[in-house]
Amino acid sequence: MKQALTVLAVAATLAVPLASGAHAENGRIATGVLGGLAAGAILGTMAAQPQPRYYEPAPVYVAPPPRRRVYVEEPVCHVERGEPVWDDRRGVWFRPRVQVCD
Repeated sequence: MKQALTVLAVAATLAVPLASGAHAENGRIATGVLGGLAAGAILGTMAAQPQPRYYEPAPVYVAPPPRRRVYVEEPVCHVERGEPVWDDRRGVWFRPRVQVCD
């Protein structure tokens, strides 16, 4: 669409002086050449502009939510001397250590 409008604008720019019967007198050729170069430069830059490119938005890092800390009360344990037990190998009574948790 844009190129079609550019071609149409160039055609209109060239057609206006030809249709009006304009001719250069008294050294006005330089003015016409400079005007044509300026119009050509303007139309050329309009036609040569790149099409805008649409990119996806950049990926965004989202930090994970903070972990909830759950505190579990562990039982309090201690060691006590248990009931007396006979040891046949040694031939003695002894009291083994027993872990007791509250």
